[in-house]
Order: sequence, then structure tokens, then C-alpha cells
Amino acid sequence: MPKALWIAHVNVLDAERLGAYAAAATPVIASHGGVFLARGGAYEQLEGQDHTRNVVAQFPSLQAAHDCYNSEGYQAAIKLGKGGYQRSLMIVETVD
Repeated sequence: MPKALWIAHVNVLDAERLGAYAAAATPVIASHGGVFLARGGAYEQLEGQDHTRNVVAQFPSLQAAHDCYNSEGYQAAIKLGKGGYQRSLMIVETVD
């Protein structure tokens, strides 16, 4: 069964609010089988719009990735971070 990735490109607006979001979101992501593969480390922008932070999390399935995003805990984390960041977030199924 293919796994799924959350790929987020983030521009930080308020580090404190982003921190509150991350503290609340991390255990929720883990509870859905999510594992961070990249989380704000060094990067090189080769094409397109640059972002101040990039995050990749792997989930055991597309369904697990959707369930995590739609969970009560993750939606609460989003509310905590409101105004702290602008981001694009996508779910991508991996090649099996």
C-alpha cells in the first residue's frame, strides 16, 4: 500500500504562534502514524517561490493523512497557530 506525504511550504509570521501550533500538532500527527522527514532544516530554493520553512511528514496511507488533518486535535492546533504563518499544504501519495 502506498504511503502518503504532507508537504508544507511555510512563511513564518509570528514564531510564538507557530510554536504553539507545532507543540499541539506534533503529538496528533504522531498518533496518526505521521513521521517527520524534514522539518525546517537547511534547503536550497531552485525554482518557484521561496518559503522560510519547509516540512515533510510521512503517513502510513493516504487515509491516515486525511484522518489526521481532519481530526479534532489537528484542527485545534490550526486554531492555536492562526496568524502565525501562511502556508500551502498538500497530501501526495507515494509510489509503491
